[in-house]
Amino acid sequence: MGFEKFGRKSFTSVTKTAKFVDILATGKIDGTACKKCGTKFFPPRADCSVCFSKDMDWFDMPQNGKLETFTTSYYAPTGFEQDTPYTMGVVNFGNGLKLFARLAKTVKTEDVKVGMDVGVRSMKYDDGQVSFEIVKI
Repeated sequence: MGFEKFGRKSFTSVTKTAKFVDILATGKIDGTACKKCGTKFFPPRADCSVCFSKDMDWFDMPQNGKLETFTTSYYAPTGFEQDTPYTMGVVNFGNGLKLFARLAKTVKTEDVKVGMDVGVRSMKYDDGQVSFEIVKI
């Protein structure tokens, strides 16, 4: 599967981390870690931006974290116009590892609070595209 299957609107089909989409399709969310210096990345990177090594490996992202910040968008860029309004947030897993994603539509905007316990899960849109989302736990 290529990267064109990622997200609501994919702008590229070729990337060195296309395996990420295959992993999402299995229900998992993985990041990459540098085998040389140990730095972890999400979204996945093919090359380490810390030590410039190309020797990377995949790791399972944590399932639970804390919502660090969020915003609700009532205006959307090209390709996302039908999705508004939607809420996006940053999940902090600790040790510098963070994830940016939309909150699941099942999470009511009025219930969203900084510091709340959240989880992350992979998901599939009706058109077969895959992505991930933040859920309340």
